[in-house]
Amino acid sequence: MHSGISLAPGPTGSPFAHPKRVVVFDLDGVIVDSFAVMREAFSLAYAEVVGEGEAPFEEYERHLGRYFPDIMRIMGLPLEMEEPFVRESYRLAGQVRLFPGVPQLLRELRERGFGTAIATGKAGDRARHLLDTLGVLPYFDHVLGSDEVARAKPAPDIVLRALELLGARPEEAVMVGDAVTDIAAARAAGVDAVAALWGECDAAELLAVGPDAALREPADLLTLCPAAAGAA
Repeated sequence: MHSGISLAPGPTGSPFAHPKRVVVFDLDGVIVDSFAVMREAFSLAYAEVVGEGEAPFEEYERHLGRYFPDIMRIMGLPLEMEEPFVRESYRLAGQVRLFPGVPQLLRELRERGFGTAIATGKAGDRARHLLDTLGVLPYFDHVLGSDEVARAKPAPDIVLRALELLGARPEEAVMVGDAVTDIAAARAAGVDAVAALWGECDAAELLAVGPDAALREPADLLTLCPAAAGAA
């Protein structure tokens, strides 16, 4: 693997212990490069609700993967920041870009027979709007937001719901994320966890929690997913 993290070969050529047929992705930092937009939306919301001073975006980044209201509670910031943050995120959505190689990865996973889902800290409507704007919504069987489950990541609820909708068992799935909360949610759901290192994540922090694999480029995932289990 390009990541330098090796896994023992398993059945049907898969490096995992159990062959896979489902991939669950986080959204920000994995599918889309949204950090510049996120920073601007957060700064505008902070200025509108809190007032003067520098918005603590670096601290906000450390909690990515969680639901926005949960992050506000952790940081001790007003929940009223959500409305302008969401408003500005919609307004700036056209500036978000897919990471290079992501469209090709999604097409190839489809051709190999994989089911796919998004499990994001974003609200579901906003995630679907963004993916539709970028033209890749049809590549996902399901797109789930943190407002659509009882408990957001790092709880396993959103991953388990994705598996339920895809009709897959935990051992048949892999979760790809760029945050410690993604790895924790995958683990709690019994799903193999893959760290995506191609965005602006803290790679050292992510590797320290011991994901099952770590990838430097989106295309590296195809090495782990040679063909969907049970695909013709």
